[in-house]
Amino acid sequence: MGFKIVADLVVLIHFIWILFLFLGALWGLRNGAVKILHISGLLFAFLIQIFDWHCPLTHLEVWLRTKHDPAIAYTGSFIIHYVERIVYMEISRPVIVLFTILLCGMNVCLYFKKSQILKDLN
Repeated sequence: MGFKIVADLVVLIHFIWILFLFLGALWGLRNGAVKILHISGLLFAFLIQIFDWHCPLTHLEVWLRTKHDPAIAYTGSFIIHYVERIVYMEISRPVIVLFTILLCGMNVCLYFKKSQILKDLN
């Protein structure tokens, strides 16, 4: 039972991480440490897609589920069931790479625009 609970927790953390990658610039514009973490996360997501690697959180979640029940069938909670559908969407690799590039590009533009505005004010 313990492995299943931790696996569910990993899925929730994974979901929160994905949300952070999408929305972290909003927080990063006001906080330098968050900005560094956000840009590092975007770079890591970009590298994962370019080299066709899998996220370490995915490996951890699969390992934990296997430890819970080697012949695992979905028996999770309602929330975990739907969060997993978001985290592990059935999207082709080229589309995921394109979205990753667009996400990184939008965030770079957002950070660059903010730094330009601050430079113009000084």
